[in-house]
Amino acid sequence: MVCSVDHLASTAGLAMLDRGGSAADAAIAANAVLAVTAPHACGLGGDLFALVHEGAGPPRALNASGRSGSGADPDRLRAEGHERMPFQRDIRSVPVPGCADGWLALHATYGRLPLSELFAPAVRYADEGFPASPLLAPAASMLPGVADPVAPGDLIRRPGVARVLDALATEGRDGFYLGEFGKGLIALGRDGTVGGPSEGEYHEADLARVSADWMEPLRARAFGHDVWTIPPNSQGYLLLLSLAIADGLDLPEDPADPLWAHLLTEAARTAGHDRTDVLFDGASVGHVLASAGERRAMIDPSRRARVRDLTSPGDTTYLCAVDAEGMGVSLIQSNAAGFGSMLFEPSTGINLHNRGLGFSLVPGHPAEYGPGRRPPHTLAPALVTRPDGSLRTVLGTMGGDSQPQILLQVLARLLASAESPGQAIGASRWRLGPGLTGFDAWDDPDEASLDVEEGAPWADGLRRRGHVVQELPYGGSFGHAQLIDVRPDGVLAGAADPRALISSAAGR
Repeated sequence: MVCSVDHLASTAGLAMLDRGGSAADAAIAANAVLAVTAPHACGLGGDLFALVHEGAGPPRALNASGRSGSGADPDRLRAEGHERMPFQRDIRSVPVPGCADGWLALHATYGRLPLSELFAPAVRYADEGFPASPLLAPAASMLPGVADPVAPGDLIRRPGVARVLDALATEGRDGFYLGEFGKGLIALGRDGTVGGPSEGEYHEADLARVSADWMEPLRARAFGHDVWTIPPNSQGYLLLLSLAIADGLDLPEDPADPLWAHLLTEAARTAGHDRTDVLFDGASVGHVLASAGERRAMIDPSRRARVRDLTSPGDTTYLCAVDAEGMGVSLIQSNAAGFGSMLFEPSTGINLHNRGLGFSLVPGHPAEYGPGRRPPHTLAPALVTRPDGSLRTVLGTMGGDSQPQILLQVLARLLASAESPGQAIGASRWRLGPGLTGFDAWDDPDEASLDVEEGAPWADGLRRRGHVVQELPYGGSFGHAQLIDVRPDGVLAGAADPRALISSAAGR
């Protein structure tokens, strides 16, 4: 089974499983199609994280997030008057993209089919054209060479992406990082954008450095299962901490009870209130996860807490795949915000992420912008195992700061309330209201509103408990989550988020 935000991608991944490919092959093929058809959410100009469960034992974690270039200079940004990283149209918010390195690392370890075969569907769509989805069409004219207006179903071609995928398949990483794309990125970093330093944001050595690292995942026990995610620079620890807090609360049996939403909201707020101090590349968060009991004790079922009084010791696409041998892959890939930086490598037309917006410009901050550093990341894929170590669930979502909050709700429904994957994915959600960029909800967590999907049963009960509730339409503002659940008899049950309009859970 393969679940993704686009039926073209899910179908490509499933085709690789039919040809004897692994779940990793399916994930790569699906992600490559998304890199062509969903540039508003992901692509070769972004980063990647993945969790892989081989059928037994603990999963492995892959961090394929890029680092800032050798020319990164926080003093210059501060001298220009910046108090935080530029949001868009500034090359300094563009670390070297890690997506291609992530694909290569997954393939080298778990691949069975050649890259040329895995990339073939994506290359075909890029060369011959693909129908613009309802999600892409309103913004498709931002792509180089695409004229406005674009209606859903109109054919879009991206020949530069096809060339890059061919080069990656035939020449390896040098065909991408030191080839047409890499040379264009170095030139762009030298003289192509507002704020670009004259000596260059990137050196060739920055692109020669591999961005993919295998590492030990983080784990927490909750609702009778082990939940796994990526360690920092990912914010995945927030999901684990929220789950550990919630596991000790007296959750109502019925998720329609406003107390259910209140307690989970407070679990998320007490878990994340100090994220700006805790999250940075290489951070050790063991002591933070160990503080679940202390944070839980601050939650009042009758009213909203003021989390700043407590003490303690974003756009994206997600996809997942499970193969016949029981391997599961939980993969998330992102531009950060929509098309990312709104900068495009001019030769290939690949849009570049703006993940560097997670850096701090506070002098001496552990996440301060500087050469060769990875920024804090909102990406937080998840994987669930049973107590015997067998795979239960692979899941994840887009949603910027809200990702751990969305997954907390989905897992509480799936594991604690025994809802089906379709029920857990399709049900109403809440999120802590994002700030201007969608990545700064934790700047002042006591002032953040609580956004609730229209039609959810909680609004009045949450207001009575002191939450400032804003009701928003059901839709992508509350994530695009995907999930595959492995039942005890080995049967797969998947759900793709209806908020994505064209999402697909495809299986055999």
